[in-house]
Amino acid sequence: METILGIDIGGSGIKGAMVDIAKGELATERIRIPTPEGARPADVAETVGQLVSRFQYQGLVGAGFPAVVLHGVVKTAANIHASWIGQNVDRLLSKASACTVLTGNDADVAGLAEMTFGAGRDQKGVVLVVTLGTGIGSAIFVDGKLVPNTELGHIQIRGKDAEQRASDAVRQAKNLTWEKYARRLQEYLDAIESLIWPDLIIIGGGISKQSYEFLPFVNTKAKIIPAQLLNQAGIVGAALYATT
Repeated sequence: METILGIDIGGSGIKGAMVDIAKGELATERIRIPTPEGARPADVAETVGQLVSRFQYQGLVGAGFPAVVLHGVVKTAANIHASWIGQNVDRLLSKASACTVLTGNDADVAGLAEMTFGAGRDQKGVVLVVTLGTGIGSAIFVDGKLVPNTELGHIQIRGKDAEQRASDAVRQAKNLTWEKYARRLQEYLDAIESLIWPDLIIIGGGISKQSYEFLPFVNTKAKIIPAQLLNQAGIVGAALYATT
């Protein structure tokens, strides 16, 4: 059994576990440490270092990160500190953890897990994975191959970033009923479907475990289904990303 440490860096928590990458399953209990206030580079890197040391692990680490990451360099900062832009996140996290860390966009790595082990397994055509949490993440796969860093959570809906209207954080902050939230999600998905026409839409992120509450109110052209790996997708996908 080959196990790799996977880390999911989010706006509210940094989570990690050892992952059996052949089965796509967690091989240890998940450990979660709150994301430091402000999510500045040095503070996040230190927290990642603490998390790695909790596993007494030395080796390859995969990380999912809430930003566009091009060749290890952070290009956007929607839910993290602006000083991340231009930072080499791979280098920073590797130094803090004394491991080799390979970092990808958080929605991309979660999508990778779903396409390999979950709801998108063996699915051909265009698959859109949408992760609903602090923000909105997106991952597009064409015949199983990732088109990285799509950032479709930032398209404009009624003059705002889509994630400022239809993320799970917004649902909670505004105390929306599931039906009202579904209307906002419907508006977002309609806009996406007018652009890319997927064959399948997979709804992931923390909200996916409650998909039965809102998906019945959503009507898309493409088939729409909940993710299967739920909140493990980010960790499993991060480990998988490091080995692909």
